[in-house]
Amino acid sequence: MFLKQIFFKNFRSFEKRDFILNQFLTVIFGKNSKGKTNLLEGIYFLFRGEGFRETKEEELIIFDKKDSYVEGILVDEENKDSNIFRISLIKNDFGLNKFYFLGKTKKSRSYYLKDILPVVLFSPEQIEIINGTPSIRRDYFDKFLSGIDAEYKKRLINYQQALRKRNKILEKTLNIVNLKQELKFWNDYLINQGNYLIDKRREYIEYLNRNKKIDSKEFFIEYASNDINIERFNEYFDREIKIRKTLIGPQKDDFKIYFINDLSSDGKNIHYYGSRSEQRLALFWLKINELKYLESFFKKKPILLLDDIFSELDKDNQKLIFNLIGDYQTVVTSTEKDLTKLINLSYHTSYDTIDL
Repeated sequence: MFLKQIFFKNFRSFEKRDFILNQFLTVIFGKNSKGKTNLLEGIYFLFRGEGFRETKEEELIIFDKKDSYVEGILVDEENKDSNIFRISLIKNDFGLNKFYFLGKTKKSRSYYLKDILPVVLFSPEQIEIINGTPSIRRDYFDKFLSGIDAEYKKRLINYQQALRKRNKILEKTLNIVNLKQELKFWNDYLINQGNYLIDKRREYIEYLNRNKKIDSKEFFIEYASNDINIERFNEYFDREIKIRKTLIGPQKDDFKIYFINDLSSDGKNIHYYGSRSEQRLALFWLKINELKYLESFFKKKPILLLDDIFSELDKDNQKLIFNLIGDYQTVVTSTEKDLTKLINLSYHTSYDTIDL
């Protein structure tokens, strides 16, 4: 299945536009602020039901308009059937309503997302997954795992709520005997919820480390889990009383990404010592593995969105990326028209370009 055409009404900068996409590769050219990222965000919105920039959802609608929609035609290559998917946004005095449609039939969000394709996004802002704080990496893995495992999402919410309650008890309860009694329930609860999160994070990291290579480049992740159990709660109890905050658990986990090269066979910590180009490749390694994992999990080929991935990469690495994405319908944005000279048609049956 692939996205053949996408229609916009009052979405971001598109008052009324439609675009035909190539089944294999579409490259969108344009200067900055011409709408390249808006087009990608519209595709992402169609497949995920949300935008990918931190914003109020109302801001997806053109400023002075009351309604908006994104609609896509998806084609099944095997039986040549086509399906129409649409998400509508309507503003009113009470806020914003969102509606999901398959054909002309309104569907629930869960039903809609079950029938549509997975999507994987690379955007420049995501480089913070590589060079940012541990909390950004935790958020990245939490969002990915929550998207494929409803139990993970439920336990993550449970854990976060319980953690806030436990911290409130630490802040307000001064009597040590009472404090120990009140914490016992929450300690047991956090252990139960937290260990599920740690186990699922570890499973996915093991998957990534079984798939270290992209072409000749090799990466791996060291999962620094912050284990949670009764023994560690007892060990940290005195320190928690002083700080009045929970000091152990998966909210403290980190994921350290290493790049293996000829100069460092043990791996170079990419967060601290990687060049911008190496950090972008590390992020792309994560994204390629997202694609493969989602394809295996959903039995559908995801669509890949690459927003300005090629800046700060040399020609060899630009070619490498084009060669690696040949198996997936891909939509790329760039300001550099010479980029098409790097496309190898032995990897891509065809490609189209769009000028904005």
